[in-house]
Amino acid sequence: MPSTAQFLAFIVASLILILIPGPSVMFTVSRALVYGRRQAVLTAWGNASGTFLASALAAVGLGALIQESAVAFAIVKYAGAAYLVYLGVKALRDRKGLMAGPTDESGSPKRALATMAEGFVVGLLNPKTILFYLAMLPQFINTQAGSATAQMLLLGAIFAMLAALCDTVWGLVASAARDILRRPRAKLVLNRTGGTALIGLGIAAAAGERA
Repeated sequence: MPSTAQFLAFIVASLILILIPGPSVMFTVSRALVYGRRQAVLTAWGNASGTFLASALAAVGLGALIQESAVAFAIVKYAGAAYLVYLGVKALRDRKGLMAGPTDESGSPKRALATMAEGFVVGLLNPKTILFYLAMLPQFINTQAGSATAQMLLLGAIFAMLAALCDTVWGLVASAARDILRRPRAKLVLNRTGGTALIGLGIAAAAGERA
């Protein structure tokens, strides 16, 4: 296990990264604005599952390949960017969220699984999170306290939990604003804002330099 000092430092570093709006936050907020509270929460926890898998890949060494290979990093980067653009376009074209009332959030099991799956992909392909794992996780490993892989998995799980909680708060706040703005024109503006933000974020991610 990491020492207490290492553990606390990791919590602080994680919160700093998580609280900076990125693909995960923007996707959760856009889902809250279009579909409401339930879909936003499902998105946040689906996203957290994706970030945990990313940490697991880093822990077993696959993440190091992405760090060392420009081609592998580019694949992850552009796949994530393309997926964000796709989700943004999908949000712009989807009218169901605009027609739904405050308590109608498309709560079928099929829709719930689809929402979590979309959040999962965004979390897994988030370059910011991947680079954080590769650059920061080794800094918080206590080499005298057992398996480094096990410690990285533990820290990755903690990071994913913190991300889920913070993104859930973002989603709840955004969905509260959605419930207040019930007029059709206002909902149309929210829908277009969320979709456009995702498209812009995807373009920015594709254009950004490798850290």
